[in-house]
Amino acid sequence: MSAFFGLGKTRTFKPRKDVPEGTKQYQLRKYAEATLGSGNLRLAVRLPEGEDLNEWLAVHAVDFFNHLNMLYGTVTEFCTAQECPIMSAGPRYEYLWEDGVRYKKATKLPAPEYVDALMNWAQGLLDNEEIFPSEMGKPFAKNFRDTIGRLFRRLFRVYAHLYSNHFDHICALGIEAHLNTSYRHFFLFVNEFDLVDKRELAPLDELNEAILAEDKSR
Repeated sequence: MSAFFGLGKTRTFKPRKDVPEGTKQYQLRKYAEATLGSGNLRLAVRLPEGEDLNEWLAVHAVDFFNHLNMLYGTVTEFCTAQECPIMSAGPRYEYLWEDGVRYKKATKLPAPEYVDALMNWAQGLLDNEEIFPSEMGKPFAKNFRDTIGRLFRRLFRVYAHLYSNHFDHICALGIEAHLNTSYRHFFLFVNEFDLVDKRELAPLDELNEAILAEDKSR
């Protein structure tokens, strides 16, 4: 999906995560890319008939991680501890970090440290074969839906921070269309499979409602 995303030459914040060729997830990724090419994102997020939901969720988790990775990589010079001393989505929403390892309790971090911790945590999940199996026929863990929900909830926070704190920077770089398309795809996917509690999506409520209204009018 990176060609569609249009930021192929942009440096990424973290190393890009790829789906291994020859796997079921690779085939699903190719299907998703082809569907995305039609421009119909509502159709693109739907589970293909006869396919496994967990495989579909896993493929998109990797792609959204890569998208967000590239997008955040464009604003790292602006998202500093001085400019963003807390991880927030506007004045009403502040996020604390907890991972049960380095940060055993909810901890206030500057936005760049928060995003760094979040992306490292996400990468650890995506690289864990017990959680995201790449082998054909290897079952997903019983708590996979809970894990994927937590991952998408945390990825949303980076989108929310980009919109609330760095949209002017994104516009100055001329990549607002990329952010808008990536987030619209992300939100429609989350909405399709009810992955994130609506209260968690509140920082971008206005945008979310506009996306759903636009989608219904098509």
